[in-house]
Amino acid sequence: MMMMMMIIMMMALLDITNYAWMLPPPSHVFMESVDMRHVLRWSPPQAPCNTTVLYSVQFQGEFELTILNDSWVNAAECRLTPDTECDLTFDLGSDSDYNLRIKAQCESQTSPWTNLNCLFNRKHTILTAPKMAVTTVGDALQVSVDELPATAAATVRVWKKGHELQTSVYMMPAEEEQLHVAALQEGSVYCVSAQTVLDTHHHSSSTDTQCVSIRGPDTVWKRMTTPTVIIFIMAGFLLAVFWSIIHRHSEFCQKYFHKEPPPRSLQFDWNIQIPGSRKEAELCELVSVV
Repeated sequence: MMMMMMIIMMMALLDITNYAWMLPPPSHVFMESVDMRHVLRWSPPQAPCNTTVLYSVQFQGEFELTILNDSWVNAAECRLTPDTECDLTFDLGSDSDYNLRIKAQCESQTSPWTNLNCLFNRKHTILTAPKMAVTTVGDALQVSVDELPATAAATVRVWKKGHELQTSVYMMPAEEEQLHVAALQEGSVYCVSAQTVLDTHHHSSSTDTQCVSIRGPDTVWKRMTTPTVIIFIMAGFLLAVFWSIIHRHSEFCQKYFHKEPPPRSLQFDWNIQIPGSRKEAELCELVSVV
């Protein structure tokens, strides 16, 4: 009995000694999740290390817990990394609760695992208001919303100024680039706001309200026609100037550019005659035929 107690004490002492020589674990582990981007952060262990401290991160979701018999999965991008953060956006791909843990390594020393204080679910991410731009085309509005998370959508609210209770609500998926709201009243002012939405209970704050005036299709025609008319007028003016220069070129040159005669030393007054050969007279001889 005494021997068994001594063995147990020695084993406990050995475990304590081994733990005393282990590297302390990382501290202040927390998850920062904004707009469905999940980044795990931590502080380095409070112990000297002659080389760079490396970190490894593991996660465990509902699938790993129930189907894979309580197993843990290594985060592919955060295995023996020198950084004190790990982007787990693509690893935490479902809406289940995840447990996360991290350990440090310095040469041959390895720290114990440090778990995140509470389970993390990506539905708890903090949503920020999207970037919105509003333009008018004739009697229609064109609304574009940028920087939406891939799994989120945007709700766009449109109302006529002074009629806030009659608001039209439109849903824009993340892959939709632009919302077109047509057949609006010409000469009226319409206001627009948007917010990011994950589900009915999770949404961001609204963007600043943007109000624009609907000028109608005739305004678009005028805006398109005015530059065209100006271009034709300028082209006609340049053509007239060019025609005037071409047809008055000779008079202009004679008036402002006088042609000076060459000096007498360069004037040649040679009368060159080429003697021709005189044609010899033909010799004729009278022949009588008997």
